[in-house]
Amino acid sequence: CVGDASALAQVWSNLLTNAFKYTRPRTPARIVVDSTTVDPEARGHVAYRISDNGVGFDPRSTHKLFSVFQRLHPGEEFEGSGVGLAIVQRIVHRHGGRVWARSDGATGAEFLFTIPQPSP
Repeated sequence: CVGDASALAQVWSNLLTNAFKYTRPRTPARIVVDSTTVDPEARGHVAYRISDNGVGFDPRSTHKLFSVFQRLHPGEEFEGSGVGLAIVQRIVHRHGGRVWARSDGATGAEFLFTIPQPSP
């Protein structure tokens, strides 16, 4: 994708760090990074995905994930400041993309984002 290289590196770093952190209790841990072209509604954008088999999150709390200091797991259980996903959202939005997450609350999580690409 095309964008600010250091900002997009921060997106990847934050998302992968979360995947590593929340799969720590799993044996074996599984983290998958991939991409796919998404539906025409997204004008053919590429969606980048990081999925894992970690602890997941309550899907009823999805709306809190990208807010500053909104931790869904106790600090004693998982370290962190509660700003990583807010930074991800800010960078992705600044690039004209969108970011979202899915989880069933038990079998891991999936974080996806799109970055619009210039026409050839």
